[in-house]
Amino acid sequence: MNTMNIHEILKYLPHRYPLLLVDKVISYEVGKDIVALKNVSINEPFFSGHFPHYPVMPGVLIVEALAQAAAILTLRTVDTINKDNTVYYFVGIDGVRFKKPVMAGDQLILKVAIERQIKGLWKYSARAEVDEQLVTEATLMCTARNV
Repeated sequence: MNTMNIHEILKYLPHRYPLLLVDKVISYEVGKDIVALKNVSINEPFFSGHFPHYPVMPGVLIVEALAQAAAILTLRTVDTINKDNTVYYFVGIDGVRFKKPVMAGDQLILKVAIERQIKGLWKYSARAEVDEQLVTEATLMCTARNV
């Protein structure tokens, strides 16, 4: 089983605090799928405004965490690390559904599988879970571009 710690993740993702949303890769299979972890702490900067009386992780950040897991899987699949002249972009998000709120103290499990890859465009099925319950699902499409 392949795993990655935070030091390895930082080699693959250009994101840094406060937008680095993957803490650990639990497992991955190159060319197939990844399972990653995001610890949702009350110290996250978005909780002071979303919502102070009921700290809920914004849905867009859950989707971003899924995209970051997809980026790690893609870069492992093509066997390259992040380069300063390459940016990994969202090009589409379909069928996103938010089933339950993600709260401070939750461990968000990110599960992403490659559906297909055509001419530099990657399509993934993605789901986020807390305590083995589905909280978010979506189909993601991403691509890498030189800048």
